[in-house]
Amino acid sequence: MPVSERQLAGFADKHAWQIPFDTSPRHLAGPGDARHVTHGLAAAGWSAVSDPLSAEIVLRSPDLRHSLQFDPQSATSAWWRLRAESADSEPGWYAEFGELVPAEVLAGFTDALISPPPHQQDAWQPVTAAGWHRDSDGTAHSPDAMCHIERRPLSELHERSSWHVETREPGHGRYPGPRIWHAFLDEHVPAHLVGSFLAALTDDSPLLRGGFDRTAHYSAVKEPSRLSPEQMVDAHTARIASLRARARSARRQTTKPAPPGAMAHTRASPTSTRR
Repeated sequence: MPVSERQLAGFADKHAWQIPFDTSPRHLAGPGDARHVTHGLAAAGWSAVSDPLSAEIVLRSPDLRHSLQFDPQSATSAWWRLRAESADSEPGWYAEFGELVPAEVLAGFTDALISPPPHQQDAWQPVTAAGWHRDSDGTAHSPDAMCHIERRPLSELHERSSWHVETREPGHGRYPGPRIWHAFLDEHVPAHLVGSFLAALTDDSPLLRGGFDRTAHYSAVKEPSRLSPEQMVDAHTARIASLRARARSARRQTTKPAPPGAMAHTRASPTSTRR
């Protein structure tokens, strides 16, 4: 399901008349436009399988293994749900994200689904590089102490290991304040996806928001951006084109035929030679 010109025009119509503001920190920037996620996946060939007249959106990957559910009428605190079915030796996994998770941060996770996974990646590396405070081997928090990352190991209290990210109101002493948003990634979510999400979350560059866009907290800082509305729309269009090309390249790599030398080696192998 490629992103149509009409859909891109709809994105432009919303943003072309809004003065963009650089909004930071990212964990307080607010949800933004969900099309940062849905347009990206559609450009990679994901198709809509939900009722087009419903507020709920369900997208499925071309190989039918991955699915995304966006439900702004959810009775729970999770508006976004991502699932992967088990395949060959790879286990299935589940991740969920709350209403006020910035769409651009979630797109860091979903964009990584489109490309072949890199070599082994330490999911904590972008957190450390961004200067967030590592409280211990399994926890970290943002400089303003409002966003917390925890890698919970398997223990008597936790039946399985998992990643938990929460942004909360400032607390009092040992007691944390009310939760603003959360993310949960189970033990089988690939490390490069976790790392991509944490890299997008801890990136210190601001997110673009309109002057009247909702933020996650009043302490988020908004400053007039150097980018014009047209440049913001152009950046979205360029990103969609880049993701489309990346997905095509990934598909070509997975379907690339074996080189002639490999076929010759197979025919000459001892196990295939008649005696």
